[in-house]
Amino acid sequence: MNDRAMNRPETRPARIAIVTVSDRASRGEYEDRGGPAAEEWLRRAVTSEMEITRHILPDGREGLAATLRKLADGDGADLILITGGTGPAERDQTPEALAEVLEKELPGFGEEMRRASLAEGVPTAILSRQTAGIRDACLMITIPGKPAAIATCLNAVFAAVPYCLDLIGAARIETDEAVIKAFRPKA
Repeated sequence: MNDRAMNRPETRPARIAIVTVSDRASRGEYEDRGGPAAEEWLRRAVTSEMEITRHILPDGREGLAATLRKLADGDGADLILITGGTGPAERDQTPEALAEVLEKELPGFGEEMRRASLAEGVPTAILSRQTAGIRDACLMITIPGKPAAIATCLNAVFAAVPYCLDLIGAARIETDEAVIKAFRPKA
């Protein structure tokens, strides 16, 4: 068990960071819609206390990897949602940045998000390189940048997030079962 898990205060709010990866949004040329959509979804789904921060970065590997390390290690984030940069374009380097900082990859998240998007009739879902993984007591998940796709993907995987956070020693979160029913095995 990691140090954060052993010293975790049971009642502290979950620290959640949302990172938008977009050259245009970081320059102010394009309104970030992904970050606000992810925050809105979380505020509907999560009933326990949480602190959410949002960040906008340009596409690219080094800056994102450094930010993820700071959020996980320095700021003690329990959950980081990263929107954008998962496609096949040259500047799309979110999965590569994530791979630099993860201790364990959880490929089932990406598989399920692609499956859910395909079921919604999005044939380009197969171009997405979404994934997830952990660093110490922080779960990091890449999600799309489009608000409708964010909802589809979070609806597909979020039931497993609270239990994953429990397993890695992150803050405990509870969900509104009318939005998403968290799965925790019976003891």
